Amino acid sequence: MTQVDILILSNGPGEVTTWVRPVVKALRQKLGDDRSLVRISIVLSPCSNASGKEAAIALSYPEVDRVQSAEHFWQFLLWGKTFDNWDWRSRGVVVFLGGDQIFPVVIGKKLGYRTVVYAEWEARWHNWIDRFGVMKPKVAALVPQKYAHKFTVVGDLMVEAAGETGESLDSNSSLSITPSLKTELIGMLPGSKAAKLAQGVPLTLGIAEYVYAKRPQTRFVIPVAPTLDLQTLASFADLEKNSIAKIFGFGGASLIIPEDAKSKALLKTATGLTVELWQENPAYHLLSQCCICLTTVGANTAELGALGVPMIVLLPTQQLDAMRSWDGLPGLLANLPGLGMPFAKVINWSFLRFVRHKGLLAWPNIWAQEEIVPEIMGKVQPQEVGKMVLDFLTNPEKLDDMRAKLRNIRGESGAAQKIAQIVGEEIGKSGEMRK
Repeated sequence: MTQVDILILSNGPGEVTTWVRPVVKALRQKLGDDRSLVRISIVLSPCSNASGKEAAIALSYPEVDRVQSAEHFWQFLLWGKTFDNWDWRSRGVVVFLGGDQIFPVVIGKKLGYRTVVYAEWEARWHNWIDRFGVMKPKVAALVPQKYAHKFTVVGDLMVEAAGETGESLDSNSSLSITPSLKTELIGMLPGSKAAKLAQGVPLTLGIAEYVYAKRPQTRFVIPVAPTLDLQTLASFADLEKNSIAKIFGFGGASLIIPEDAKSKALLKTATGLTVELWQENPAYHLLSQCCICLTTVGANTAELGALGVPMIVLLPTQQLDAMRSWDGLPGLLANLPGLGMPFAKVINWSFLRFVRHKGLLAWPNIWAQEEIVPEIMGKVQPQEVGKMVLDFLTNPEKLDDMRAKLRNIRGESGAAQKIAQIVGEEIGKSGEMRK
């Protein structure tokens, strides 16, 4: 094989873990591990949901040779030069796995490489992109017929990412349980940023206390976001550090880190409930064992949907100051000295009116264009959601129905291997010399 460069463009934490990870594995399986022949590079673009750790996560994948962080992206897009002045081989393929679909068009032209785009819901720039791998046939059905030859239905990369972690839980883990009629596991995903955690942590812990009091056989776990350390997470359960927690009638919780390194850290609430903190990432196999999850809006809902895990999506609005963390003009207005709180109230009110009119905030609901998973919004209290959780647990056929609907709206598996096949085909078409 002639020497070739594969350049993967991606952006946020969700894309790096659920799209990039399975694709680079499949590329190595398809094209081999000889780095003198096939080199895999990743360039990240800015993302509003980024944590700053995406480059380190991408570089941790053994299949990847080099990574450039998002802070240097615009220089690369405009001038074609990376921060470390990477060299590029004469043959190559640009693979789009997150960001703006115009990026592979520009970068592919600069490097003289073929371009492959993975498109979940919409494919753009049909005349300038060489190949598209799409999640479902309906994405290809929306494009002009003259571009149909560029499209291949590959399936759902998120399902692929979830499937590759199907190994058993670590035998040393206290959560290595097999779900049964006597044991119920509930996952809690309160968010990864302060604005969500301030409400999400006390709310979900309060719900857990309510459910546990009625069903003591229930276990609870928080898969800790890779961008969070345990102390930061625990601070949002501390009444002295997070005054908002009292709004939910929550009595607080403390962090317990066991001396035995093989045991999990815990959050222990004032009522004596313990919630295990799971730090291994991705936590797909753990989540797949959950009978239901409590989650905030965002990428979590997409990942749970891909796993077919029932969920209740929470959007509490008790904290007006949460609006100050928004990006763009609303965030700027909400932070104006002396005017921030009035603007935050207006933004909050307008947002609630818009959401109530528009609906469908969770990704599975957006995909299906109907409310498959419950979305609870407003001044949510733990008892309200706790009663809903208990209803699901005592009526498992409702969970089965939700699970079946979630599986029906996602694409097929095997997407990463099909994308690797497309890339292999495009390598054969790439020119000997860069333009």
